[in-house]
Amino acid sequence: MRFRILGSFECWDGTERVRVGGPVHEKVLVTLLLEPQRVLPVFRLVEAVWDENAPATAAHQVRKAVAELRQRIPDGRNLIVTEGPGYRALTTPDQVDLSRFTEGLKQAREATAAGRSAFAATALREALDLWRGPLLSGSGGSVLSAASAALEERRLSAVEQLFDLRLSSGENSELVGEIREFIDSHPLRETLRGQLMLALFRSGRQAEALEEFAKVREFLIDELGIGPGDSLSELHNAILRNSPDLAAPPQAAPAAFAPEDKPSTLPYDLRDFTGREAEVRELLGFVEEAPGTGPLIIAIDGMGGSGKTSLAVRAAHQLADSYPDAQLHLDLRGFTPSGQPLSAGAAAEALLRTLGVPGDRIPDDAEGRIALWRRTMSAHRMILLLDNALDESQVRPLLSSPTETLVLVTSRSLLADLDAAHTISLGVMPPGDSVALVEGVLGRTRTRAEPEAVAQLAELCGHLPLALRIAAARLRKRPRWTVRYLVDRLRDDAHRLAELNSGERSVEVTLRLSYEGLAAETREAFRMLGQHPGTEIDVYAAGALLDKGTREAEGVLEYLLDMHLLQQHETGRYTFHDLVRSFAQNLSRGSAGAGSGGAGGGGGDEEAAQAVRRLLDFALAATDAACDMLFPGRVRIGRPEHLSPAELPPLNTPDQAREWLEREQDSLLAAVSLAYRWELDSHVGLLAANVVFPLDLRGRLEEFRELSRTAISASRRVDDPALLRLSLSNLAVACWKLGRFEEGIESAEEAFGLAVALADRRGEAKDTGVLGLLLGALGRYHEALPRLEQSITIKRELGAERAEAESLTNLSNLYSEWRRFPEAVEAATRAVTLSRSIGSVDKEVEGLMDLAVARLGLGEIEAAADLLGRARKLAVDVMSPADMSLVLALSAEAADRLGESKLAGEWAESAMQLGDLSGAPMREAAVGNIIGRLHARNGRYSLSLDLHRYAQEAASGIGYRVEEAHALAGIAHALEELGEHDEAQAHLRTANEAFEAMGIPADLAP
Repeated sequence: MRFRILGSFECWDGTERVRVGGPVHEKVLVTLLLEPQRVLPVFRLVEAVWDENAPATAAHQVRKAVAELRQRIPDGRNLIVTEGPGYRALTTPDQVDLSRFTEGLKQAREATAAGRSAFAATALREALDLWRGPLLSGSGGSVLSAASAALEERRLSAVEQLFDLRLSSGENSELVGEIREFIDSHPLRETLRGQLMLALFRSGRQAEALEEFAKVREFLIDELGIGPGDSLSELHNAILRNSPDLAAPPQAAPAAFAPEDKPSTLPYDLRDFTGREAEVRELLGFVEEAPGTGPLIIAIDGMGGSGKTSLAVRAAHQLADSYPDAQLHLDLRGFTPSGQPLSAGAAAEALLRTLGVPGDRIPDDAEGRIALWRRTMSAHRMILLLDNALDESQVRPLLSSPTETLVLVTSRSLLADLDAAHTISLGVMPPGDSVALVEGVLGRTRTRAEPEAVAQLAELCGHLPLALRIAAARLRKRPRWTVRYLVDRLRDDAHRLAELNSGERSVEVTLRLSYEGLAAETREAFRMLGQHPGTEIDVYAAGALLDKGTREAEGVLEYLLDMHLLQQHETGRYTFHDLVRSFAQNLSRGSAGAGSGGAGGGGGDEEAAQAVRRLLDFALAATDAACDMLFPGRVRIGRPEHLSPAELPPLNTPDQAREWLEREQDSLLAAVSLAYRWELDSHVGLLAANVVFPLDLRGRLEEFRELSRTAISASRRVDDPALLRLSLSNLAVACWKLGRFEEGIESAEEAFGLAVALADRRGEAKDTGVLGLLLGALGRYHEALPRLEQSITIKRELGAERAEAESLTNLSNLYSEWRRFPEAVEAATRAVTLSRSIGSVDKEVEGLMDLAVARLGLGEIEAAADLLGRARKLAVDVMSPADMSLVLALSAEAADRLGESKLAGEWAESAMQLGDLSGAPMREAAVGNIIGRLHARNGRYSLSLDLHRYAQEAASGIGYRVEEAHALAGIAHALEELGEHDEAQAHLRTANEAFEAMGIPADLAP
């Protein structure tokens, strides 16, 4: 397959043109071909097709277009593959005209650097011949137009480079017409104007050359209000003087220098070099097996302090015998305190002097020095270690081809554009190597005396070699310090970097050099990203923090990733190394707490404050959307002041919403804590009210409770009674699930009082229902019943269908405990109907479960089994592990009563093994009793006794009266069958007294 995207789109299979479809198909395919081999998420393709006017079905249309492209294009399924959140085009460089264009420019750069001007000119001509116009002839929309504009800039730069080469080769008058054509289309490009002036001058047309300068000067003043740049003005002056330099032929290049000695300036190899065995093997193996000619380049990148130089030095010493002419080390000072990076000319001079070249043989101009160095490099078999490079442009001029020189380059940035280089990226050290490094510096005796503390030291140092060496050196200098003592000092995150400082070495200084090497805008972005409280950052959260679109934010993240100031363990997810996070946060230390109220902080860094607010507004908007999708019918407080303009992740289906909440749960918890520290108290309460939903779903009940308590504290601090009512109500629910009934009643009563004072009917309905739930758990059914009925009445009046369904299931459960099964069936049936009508799957499952309990009570076992089967199918991903264990336990009971013993055993085992129920004591008690009764029915009385005792302990510990009574009755039955008659009677009397106190007739109790 061949594709043309530079101009109107064309696709061929051999010699036959292939019709790929309509405009949507072409835009999707062109967008993928612009970035071959890279995964583009669906939202990027949507943006490319529709800009900001995407229809609701945009994502579906993109997927449909991809499916049709795969059918229309021969071997399309292998050409466009699905990966993660999007698609990747697996084209080869010769399939797409843009890839061939890019390859031609690359060959031209290499040839120019090697002094092969004729080949470079040919490569540029062939590349430029591929150009037929803007992408899709300019009809691609703003996204593709932006990409097309960037490509047009590359084309014009190539045109100017080709004109330079042709001028250098002696072409002059023949270029005038061609250059004028480009100037007509691009009148602001001063480089073209200068090339035209030079071509005219060298053609003997000095007056026209000067006239051309007058024209461009007048044009620039009229259009932009500025005069020509320095370069063009200097050329004008040289033409006025008729300077011979303009017509001078290039000077003959100096001959290569042959050093008499075999100089070696490599740093010493560390005696205690530790770890990196795989990287050393990879490096040595590449050198041994590398084919072809040209400089053998290995680029080693990694964050500051990761051991790049140590690795390069070790490899260089091991390879020295194979490169006998010289082994040279040069610090390019890309990241050096109080220093400027070496220019290529200065680096070439330094290398020549290291080889012993006399000063009078070194040319005065940078180009001449570089040329002499490259000829010298080409003539020798040497190792060149270019340490601490800033970027590719600093290194590329120093390379020559052909040569047998081994070039090792170290840099804190990923040198992705250093053509033909083999890249080794260093991460942190494995834990075992970290411990070995500490032992190598500190000594075996002290490290093995405190192995646990040494492991913790390595963790607190982030397994970064520099940090580990500094920490071990500090301990070595302080023999009275224990490892544990330093570990305790390092636990203070605010001062950790200060502790990792020894002599001239400092982790903070190392990180600061990387930071200060960034552009001002990127430094600001780095500081703002440091405000993110979670362990991982995605492009959407980054967009909110940086106040950018997700695509632009991704560009910032990717750049920081290339600079090793961020890490990536999963596509689309970015994280800070622990020490880098500390550094980023220290940059704005003291701003935390300067929140919306202005109190409690250190002066207020408005940059950080605004970033935090944007992040929290985004988190609130995203959790609103996700919870609305997963829990339809829920009611939330209005929040117009917290509207977020940030782009949200795809949350258009329950699966998307569930996956996002699951992935971001810990980050959302951290965001609530962040809001609390900044005293952004309304964010605390509103965000907590959303985050409790997924916590409840995953059975993280203690965190549910603590989050609600934090929201209460924030609501009191901001004096927002509506938010306080909501937070108290959530705490009451958490307390019910955790068996903290008295605490829950206290919270629910305060919430109810606030609802009445606020005339908040929804709040009254909610809190009355929660009170009924809590009172029922304590066995106070006669108090619980009227509250549940009142709650249902209000919710029905308000049309709050989800809330009504919730209270109806609670009422059904109460009726079942009272053995009023027909009424329980009626309540649960309405709950199921309401839940299904609004698409609330979680509430439907709860209703099906309570309806099954009532059917079991009526002896309608098959009906109950059918209901439970439906519940199991729907319950996946919408119920907590504890609630799911109850569904399985009831399924076991139904199967057992239907005589399906094997199936009953499987359900029972699954119910007990599903998860740790100790954090959900109500379910622990209920499941224990259900499975205990199952074993008793099958004559397994010892097992039954153990389970009922297990249930009794769980229920009595929280005052869960009804399950405690069931457990005592079950214990009595098992003891009776095991021959312990007296003890059985004592337990039975206690159980019957409890049932009677709750209004459950003893003769009906199981």
